[in-house]
Amino acid sequence: MPITRKNDPGLDILLQLDGEIFLMGNGHWTKFEVRLVAANEHIPHGIRYSLTLHDSSNTRVLGYDNAHGITPKRKRYGAKRVVWDHRHKKQVTEPYEFENAAQLLEDFWADVEEILATDRRQMR
Repeated sequence: MPITRKNDPGLDILLQLDGEIFLMGNGHWTKFEVRLVAANEHIPHGIRYSLTLHDSSNTRVLGYDNAHGITPKRKRYGAKRVVWDHRHKKQVTEPYEFENAAQLLEDFWADVEEILATDRRQMR
């Protein structure tokens, strides 16, 4: 079901972040690319997004997006299923269960804080 402003109050906030870059300290920075698209089988909620965290060498260390499909790891006899919403954390790509725009932002910022906290501990 496509997300609308009526059924997802966080959508306006997410859309307003499109094009924003935030400096996070220690050379890290985040970038937001968000736009509404026609809902389809790959993007049923109708939001194309890419939320990323980069380190001081401009390497993406975290990304939430639906720019391409992935086939999740499966059990021995599971059917192949391609999902579009996913998370990149360093070199690992895993499915992401998109619930709504507000939850996407909450999950992204929680991961950003975890990564930055880990980096701060390692620098001590």
